[in-house]
Amino acid sequence: MRATTIHAPFDMRVEEVPDPAVQDPTDVVVRVLRACVCGSDLWAYRGEAARQPGQRIGHEFLGVVEAAGPEVRGFRTGDLVVAPFVWSDGTCDYCAEGLQTSCPRGGFWGSVGSDGGQGEAVRVPFADGTLVKLPADAASDDRLLTALLALSDVLGTGHHAALGAGVRPGSTVAVVGDGAVGLCSVLAAKRLGAERIIALGRHTARTDLARAFGATDVVAERGEAAEAAVRELTGGQGAHGVIEAVGTEQSMRTAVNITRDGGSVGYVGVPHGSGTGLDLSVMFDRNIALRGGVAPVRAYIPELLPDVLDGRVDPSPVFDLTVGLDGVPGGYKAMDERTALKVLVKP
Repeated sequence: MRATTIHAPFDMRVEEVPDPAVQDPTDVVVRVLRACVCGSDLWAYRGEAARQPGQRIGHEFLGVVEAAGPEVRGFRTGDLVVAPFVWSDGTCDYCAEGLQTSCPRGGFWGSVGSDGGQGEAVRVPFADGTLVKLPADAASDDRLLTALLALSDVLGTGHHAALGAGVRPGSTVAVVGDGAVGLCSVLAAKRLGAERIIALGRHTARTDLARAFGATDVVAERGEAAEAAVRELTGGQGAHGVIEAVGTEQSMRTAVNITRDGGSVGYVGVPHGSGTGLDLSVMFDRNIALRGGVAPVRAYIPELLPDVLDGRVDPSPVFDLTVGLDGVPGGYKAMDERTALKVLVKP
């Protein structure tokens, strides 16, 4: 089959690789119908996250089961399924607690020795603990299929951020970051009942989408100017909940400084850089909580799936460029240059 591999910074290739096959009795093989490029993939693309030459890449996909091991109970050939961005056994204490990202036998797609989502097929370990079945007729609905793909990462990650920020009905929420996760965080905050949602971002196409998703205000400034703008919008107090969806020192500092005393920061931006942007004395004095981290999206898919199926939540607009498998290297370039928000891949 063909799959995307990374060989060096800015050197993405689509190459022939061995076909995946059932290796363990709990495996299935999924033929990929939809995949995408994640903003976090760009750290490897830019050389800021180490990868071995020829390593697979991509952690978001959905598709059709083509083969199943003899111990798989929940899936059979022909089932339409979505995969969260990590696999998990579904039986350990962490999985039982809804923290599948800490499963001792789990792992990330595209890690060394595993298949990546940006390919024609994927071997899925622990299928019963990992995959979620989708309605078969969704395969013939292009928009719905694209929306369902967001369940593999960005929609669940946005939901995780909103929970970490303590979003509740009637609250004021600020979202730092106008990428796909930030935009899905706007959707998540709206879904959880936030009355006011302030989106921080400088790119008009993205902030327009934030408004369509439920943002009531947009702040285009950065740094201290952004902090002042949010304070002005909130009567000097700041937001009850702030979502940090970037991962830089500056974005975290901004998030803390625009949080209302007694509020919470939900952070899901993959941290990068030399500092954290956190001053614990400030957080202590102002009773600001910090919650978040890598999102256990497998725990959230059953809750979010019905809203996506009936159209109450539609994250599909975050995918603004579609490519075939051969177009994936160009898709990385487009996202790196910020001419695309999130690239959809149709193998």
